[in-house]
Amino acid sequence: MLLTVTLGCLAVVSCLLSFWQWLVARRFPLHKRGPVPPSSQAVTLLKPLKGCDETTEACLRSWFEQEYNGPVQLLFGVASAQDPVCEVVRKLMEEYPGQDAHLILCDPLAGTNLKVAKLALLEARATAELLVISDADVKVPPDLLVNVVAPLVQPEVGLVHCFYRLANPVSSAMRWEAVAINVDFWSQVLQSRSLKPLDFALGAVMATRRTWLSKTGGFAALADCLADDYQLGNRIAKRGGKIVICPVVVECWSAPMTFCQVWNHQLRWARTIRVSQPWPYFLSILSNATVWPLLWLALQPGWLSGALALWCLGWRMWVARDLQERLTERTPKPSLAVFAILKDLLQAGIWVMALLGNRIEWRGERLRLRRDGTLVKT
Repeated sequence: MLLTVTLGCLAVVSCLLSFWQWLVARRFPLHKRGPVPPSSQAVTLLKPLKGCDETTEACLRSWFEQEYNGPVQLLFGVASAQDPVCEVVRKLMEEYPGQDAHLILCDPLAGTNLKVAKLALLEARATAELLVISDADVKVPPDLLVNVVAPLVQPEVGLVHCFYRLANPVSSAMRWEAVAINVDFWSQVLQSRSLKPLDFALGAVMATRRTWLSKTGGFAALADCLADDYQLGNRIAKRGGKIVICPVVVECWSAPMTFCQVWNHQLRWARTIRVSQPWPYFLSILSNATVWPLLWLALQPGWLSGALALWCLGWRMWVARDLQERLTERTPKPSLAVFAILKDLLQAGIWVMALLGNRIEWRGERLRLRRDGTLVKT
C-alpha cells in the first residue's frame, strides 16, 4: 500500500514538474531579435574542426555570411593538414576573399579533450576582445553574431550562449534524440534558471570577452575536461559573471546515427551532467511524466490510476508537440508523440546507467570520467 501511494504521488509530482517546465519555456522570448547597431566591436570566431560530411560546408558558410557591422576574424583549427575539412575551408576562403579567415594547423595538441586543445591554440591567435566559440556542426542565421554579442556591452555579463535544435533527425534513433534536445533539454535549462541564475553554458555557440576568459585560466585550463562548455560557464559564474541566454536558436546538423550511437551519446551526456551537477541530475527522474504513471498503473490497476496514466501520457505528448514546434518553428510530425513516450522510457534506463558507471565513449575512444569532470584515457 505504501509503495502504491508513493508511486501515485510521484505520478502527480511528475506532471506538476512537467507543467512548470512547459510554463517557463512558454514565457521565454524565443527567436526574438534585437536591432542591428550601425557599428559593432570586432569579433573573433574560434572554430575547432575535425572531419566533414555533406552538411559541413553549409554550416561553415553560415559564418562567412554574417550580417555584422564590424570586423570579424574567422579562425578554423585542424589537427592535421590531411583532414578533408581543410579543402572545404579553403574553398570558402576563396569564395569570400574579403573575409579575415584563417585555416590554422593546431599542432602539437596538449590535453585529453582535443577540441579544447585546438581552442587554446586558436585563442592565442585571436585579435579581438570579443570571442565567439562554436562547434563544427552548427549552422547559424545571418543575424546571429549581432544578437549573441549584444549583451556583452553590459560589464556584468560574462558569457552569452544559445539554445540549439537537432535539425536533421533522419533515423528513428535520431528522432529519439531530437525529443531530448528539441523538447526537453532547452525547457529544462529554463526550469533550472527559474530556481537560480545559470552557472553553466551550452556549447553550440558561446560568446565572451577575453578578459573574462583570462580570469578562468583560458582554454588551456580546460584541456582535460569533457564538458568544456559547462566548465567555462561555471568558472565565469563563480567569478561574478552573469550567464545570459540569447533568444536566437541555432541548428546542429549531425551525421546519421544508429541506435547504439545515440544510446552512447545520451549516456555520455547523462554521465557528464551527473558529474557536473550530481543532485539536480539525481532528482531529474522525478519529472519523467511517463514512467511514474505507468509504474503506478502496473502495481495498482484501477480506474483512478488508469485515468491519471492516460491524462499524463496525453499531456506529455501535447507538451512535446508544443515545445518542439516553438523551438523549431515547424509543425512536428504525428510520430513525435510516440517518440516522446519512447524517449521517457529509454531515458529511465539512461538515468540508471549514468549512476552506475563513469566510462564513456567519445570520438572512438574509451575514457573514464573523474568526479571533477576531467577525463582519463583507459
